[in-house]
Amino acid sequence: MADFVAAIDQGTTSSRFMIFDHSGSEVAREQLEHEQILPRAGWVEHNPVEIWERTRSVIASCLNRAKLHPSDIAALGITNQRETTVVWNRRTGRPYGNAIVWQDTRTDRIASALEREGKGDVIRAKAGLPPATYFAAGKVQWILENVDGVRADAERGDAVFGTVDTWVLWNLTGGVQGGIHVTDVTNASRTMLMDLRTLDWDDELLSFFNIPRAMLPTIRPSNAPEGYGESPKVSPLAGIPISGILGDQQAATVGQVCFTPGEAKNTYGTGNFMLLNTGTEPVRSQHGLLTTVCYQFAGQQAVYALEGSIAVTGSAVQWLRDQLHLISTAAESETLARRVADTAGVYFVPAFSGLFAPYWRSDARGAIVGLARFHNDGHIARATLESICYQSRDVVEAMTKDSGVELAVLKVDGGVTANNLCMQTQADVLGVPVIRPKVAETTALGASYAAGLAVGFWRDVEELRANWQQDARWEPQWDEATREAGYADWKRAIERTLDWAPVE
Repeated sequence: MADFVAAIDQGTTSSRFMIFDHSGSEVAREQLEHEQILPRAGWVEHNPVEIWERTRSVIASCLNRAKLHPSDIAALGITNQRETTVVWNRRTGRPYGNAIVWQDTRTDRIASALEREGKGDVIRAKAGLPPATYFAAGKVQWILENVDGVRADAERGDAVFGTVDTWVLWNLTGGVQGGIHVTDVTNASRTMLMDLRTLDWDDELLSFFNIPRAMLPTIRPSNAPEGYGESPKVSPLAGIPISGILGDQQAATVGQVCFTPGEAKNTYGTGNFMLLNTGTEPVRSQHGLLTTVCYQFAGQQAVYALEGSIAVTGSAVQWLRDQLHLISTAAESETLARRVADTAGVYFVPAFSGLFAPYWRSDARGAIVGLARFHNDGHIARATLESICYQSRDVVEAMTKDSGVELAVLKVDGGVTANNLCMQTQADVLGVPVIRPKVAETTALGASYAAGLAVGFWRDVEELRANWQQDARWEPQWDEATREAGYADWKRAIERTLDWAPVE
């Protein structure tokens, strides 16, 4: 068998291709950012064609840089930004417009109407999700209602929908020349259209959004020994089995080897996403979390998770860089924040797209509170890092109430974990140790694990557990009084953001 596995990691801000060896160590990577298109307040879009072109480019350049051939790769996994919605014509291969990104809030009217009409409880019971702008179904409905020609093409079977995994896979496997229209259970569970128990599209849920069933991809497990389809011979991936698909946060959970109920991880990226493995029975949240599919390996039962999804964390640091120009690189946020000892009472709630878990308030908007003439850019930078940590505590509090499990340690991964001050602050805010693994980019690793398990590159999950190694650990340094006083003020800051934006 070949010596390596690989993953496409198509994220919110970039596309990357990563190659791993049998120990789970990174061999090579290539990464390219794509444009964040912001047509108006609350709208966030990506160009699907640009995403595919960047994906194809990083595959070729990574293999070339590593001096590897497709025959050196035993299997390929795909992981992706999840709820981001693409609708395209299966005959021409052209999207009907830009992808509507998971952060986009243009569908607040649709989500609010579902609640008013009493459909919200049905969606929660079947899909495990609240009606919210976050998820894909409302985005598909919006496209059907607002983009000329899509409804008619959908009724004819020509207009098809997919989250980004489906779009990338369809192109990888030939596009208009027989591309495979498939998604996996984890991505399907983020649409508001899949029944968590049957793991299939639900006709009642489809009727709520008036979405033709023919638009939807086939739902498959998160890995497949027979693969999901083959790349054409002209592709840089020709001959490599495409045998794993996982939404990015579920992939990170697999990469952190959270295979036992009660194990949790927190990924720090554009947003933050904490998942708690709850086993083979879905646990319904009473405290603002999502019930989702964690993973399903071929021939096995689905494993479920409770998830706390936070819209803006790492992207708040990007906002300091790109909009305020306080820093020129994300890494400089730590340097700037260390110029001050603390925030001196400043709190930043980055509710740019409303608030996600556990609040689910699309009427919220960002606010910086507690400012005095004394404060400077260092205080703003430090408050930005603290906002990441306090939002994570909100999720931990809800997770403890739902599961009854007290967090003993937090496994972390993602780009923000390179910020040592932020990770120390996270330990301080939570009051538990925070641990980063040697491979911090566990999203791509998890997709590789799923793909490799399918083809026998790894025998079982215990072999994957043996790969996990600690890289860094942060112990709490704040006393309990400081911790609780800071969290109380954070909650007051949250209140200041509510009832700001009108919701139809």
